[in-house]
Amino acid sequence: MATRKNERSMSDTAVAAKTGKKWAEWFRILDKAGARKMAHREIAALLYTKHKVPGWWCQMVTVEYERARGLRAVHQTAAGFVANVSRTFDASAPALYKAWTDARLRRGWLGAAKFTVSTANKNKNLRMVWGRGPQRVEVYFTPKPARRCVMTVQHNKLTGSKDVAAKKKFWAAAFTKLEKSLP
Repeated sequence: MATRKNERSMSDTAVAAKTGKKWAEWFRILDKAGARKMAHREIAALLYTKHKVPGWWCQMVTVEYERARGLRAVHQTAAGFVANVSRTFDASAPALYKAWTDARLRRGWLGAAKFTVSTANKNKNLRMVWGRGPQRVEVYFTPKPARRCVMTVQHNKLTGSKDVAAKKKFWAAAFTKLEKSLP
């Protein structure tokens, strides 16, 4: 399992400013509490109840601890691995949403990809089952000034780091095709 023992997603200064302690201090506290043998939820609950760490920061400290101790890999969640890819397009949210929902347009940039939409909020987001499952894909459209839009794809329930890398490559190529096909 890939770990990031010496690389954190946030600096010591930032975590200390929000939680009162640097990474090494949190890791010592959690080691002493036996967190290596605890489930993710148990570690987060310990941080919240005993150490009064705010909710989001409980998750951040827990994930970084798990990564540092080799209990979780980068891109790993409780439901598998996740690949996130986003790009800012010179197109509106409605134009990008249509690129997903119009079968003819979609084939032009996404090919013969098979999915079943489970949730659709017009011009805002889509959620779908990818292929025959269990993979899930979430697509978010975030409008920006001057008719631009950030499109983010989160591909969930992947099997490992190699799958994450392959999906990131797939989505980057699909985004490039989409970019070229937009009016």
